[in-house]
Amino acid sequence: MSALVISPGPHTGAMVRRALGRITEGNIIEAPTIEKARIVAREVPPGEFAISDLTLPDGSGIPLVHQLRTMGWRRTIVLADSEDPIYVRGALKAGVRAYIRLGGQSAPGTHRGGGNDQFSQREIEVLQLVSQGKTNKEVGASLGLSALTVKSHLARIARKLGTGDRAAMTYTALRRGLIS
Repeated sequence: MSALVISPGPHTGAMVRRALGRITEGNIIEAPTIEKARIVAREVPPGEFAISDLTLPDGSGIPLVHQLRTMGWRRTIVLADSEDPIYVRGALKAGVRAYIRLGGQSAPGTHRGGGNDQFSQREIEVLQLVSQGKTNKEVGASLGLSALTVKSHLARIARKLGTGDRAAMTYTALRRGLIS
């Protein structure tokens, strides 16, 4: 399984590598610009994930992720500093699987304690195992739960993190310090 990460910033790239390294077994290809990403995408077979910053030095990442989807990249994710509905709608129209807001204030459900959106210890444990690429059945076996119970935990986690995509969950949970 491979991933293409399109990000000009080493900080974002490092976070994405860390989150995806567990899932992709370290097969991560990086490109700092749209042009370089297009070159790479033509040279390698489509992978499992394509993750792009919304704003790149040579334009918007949204048309790029649309192009990558047409080339066979299965899951596309956009990382953005904005929750502007225009960008979100554009990303969804382009077929992205997740639109993850970076920076600024944390959204509801992004903390361990306090409020109605806090994560239980069990949810943290489920997230940690999911980040290691474990299936629901494997997570259940590790924690003494049924696969259905794991699925229920994942549904609550998805609501709190704002995404049901396992890779996006892992990335968001790592970024927010919920798991390590």
